[in-house]
Amino acid sequence: MKNTLPAVALCAVGAEKAVSNELRKLNLKVEESLYGRVRFHADTAGLYQALIGLRAADRVLLEAARFNAAGFDALFDGTLGAQWEQIVPKGIGLKVVKVRSNRSQLKAETSIQAVVHKAAVQRLCGKYKMNRLPEDGKTAEVRVYVEKDTASILVDLSGEPLFKRGYRSEGGSAPLRETTAASIILLSGWKRKFPLYDPFCGSGTILIEALMYAWDMAPGLGRRFAIEDLLVADSKAERSVRDEFRSKIDFSRLVRIAGSDEDTRSVSIAGSNVERLRDIAEGREPQRGIRVSKSSTAAISMKTLPMKEARSAFTDQGFLITNPPYGKRLGDQSQSEQIYREMGGLAERFAGWKLAVITDHSGFESFFGKKADSCREISNGSIPSYFYQYDVI
Repeated sequence: MKNTLPAVALCAVGAEKAVSNELRKLNLKVEESLYGRVRFHADTAGLYQALIGLRAADRVLLEAARFNAAGFDALFDGTLGAQWEQIVPKGIGLKVVKVRSNRSQLKAETSIQAVVHKAAVQRLCGKYKMNRLPEDGKTAEVRVYVEKDTASILVDLSGEPLFKRGYRSEGGSAPLRETTAASIILLSGWKRKFPLYDPFCGSGTILIEALMYAWDMAPGLGRRFAIEDLLVADSKAERSVRDEFRSKIDFSRLVRIAGSDEDTRSVSIAGSNVERLRDIAEGREPQRGIRVSKSSTAAISMKTLPMKEARSAFTDQGFLITNPPYGKRLGDQSQSEQIYREMGGLAERFAGWKLAVITDHSGFESFFGKKADSCREISNGSIPSYFYQYDVI
């Protein structure tokens, strides 16, 4: 790959493996996997592939500079030496929106923020013959990570976080983040040849992410990105990448997916969200509410079923992937623990199936009544959670 640029995909802590695998499938070179982020290289088309095609990443950022920064002078000089004028166009502002420092001599995050901002602005003002950068209008957002005295200066290419796919008309009472749902689907090993059932589907995030994965529908097709405001943008490359992703979508595939939920309003929202996928895939502005076209040959492959009927709907083994209600989300931990006990009945109805559960409760296994074959920590937004996997229930 020629003329590649260093970039970083941010993700939930615990989802790094899923993101790394996705990047490799996009034929992008993975450099290293860190805590909540994966470094990779890509040409301009590859940046659009990552922005539009990654399911488990929350953001994609361009690495403007990476250097040793054991002190503030080194931080200033390294930031000043970055070629900001090749990234940030004249006429837009610059803001350092987030700083993280870990195991480094530079610890004061507000001071790091101020030094990076000062150096970047000084470079841009000097190159553009300006006294100051605009404070209103479009802004290039910068993030700084200092890890073991190595500073990584990153420019956001995403804009709104990537979990905002464009299909969600509204969420349920406690929606699962889309990128987290995609992460647990990818980490579970589910493939479209297997049935999938979510007994606590809510507004259908797991089901919809599974449908998009099974249909080969890229999650970023329905939205714009901040890269469009930067000098690394290439509208021709973007159109080519979008067209390539759209050409891969296959709504005709048989996908056996079902969900259940006591909240009928959430189930209705799930149906509305699914219907919006077709508009996104075809490049139209998604409609509000449910829209069903009787003449369409691309049938929706998701059903909502009462839990007692779900097992009989499938004739072979499959995957249970779910995000059951839990205390921090719905406010009553004792109720969630009772739900975990009742989930033990799934082992009878779905004998031989695989089970994947994400919850914030570290004691899920004891209430469920069976030790998981694997457990990893994974964050769901700001909520630290656990991803339990059972090879067979």
